[in-house]
Amino acid sequence: MPKKRLIEVAALEELSTVQVVVALALCGPDRKVLLQQRPAGKAHGGLWEFPGGKVEAGESCESALVREIDEELGIGLAEPDLAPAAFVTGSGPRGRPLVLLLYTCARWTGEPTAREDGAAVAWADLHALASFTMPPLDIPLAKALIRFQEGVAKAESPP
Repeated sequence: MPKKRLIEVAALEELSTVQVVVALALCGPDRKVLLQQRPAGKAHGGLWEFPGGKVEAGESCESALVREIDEELGIGLAEPDLAPAAFVTGSGPRGRPLVLLLYTCARWTGEPTAREDGAAVAWADLHALASFTMPPLDIPLAKALIRFQEGVAKAESPP
């Protein structure tokens, strides 16, 4: 098969394969959640998102999230502390289908800081998430997180 044809086949296979992306709602004190602002000049630059990234070949979703959060925020997570909270499907860059999985975690080591040039972090009150401008797929995750946390709070309150 000619080299050009191999490249075309590889490109088609990539587009038809669903990309799995993981994100984290780091839950701090006083019902606050950590958000990360994407650097200007990148896709969705300036928007606020749940930090995370792509699951690489051979990684579990949880190990990918631990790696991504260490790379982006410089904090340590333990896989058993991650709890699945919500997911959304959509399209990524160039129309590639993707699944975005949101996990919550309330335990970590270190102090979260934006490690990428031009990125920023902020602790947002759970109910103030709607005031942050977010990428399209993070918006339904934020709404699901609010419903999820409200359900947890209801379950924990005495009858």
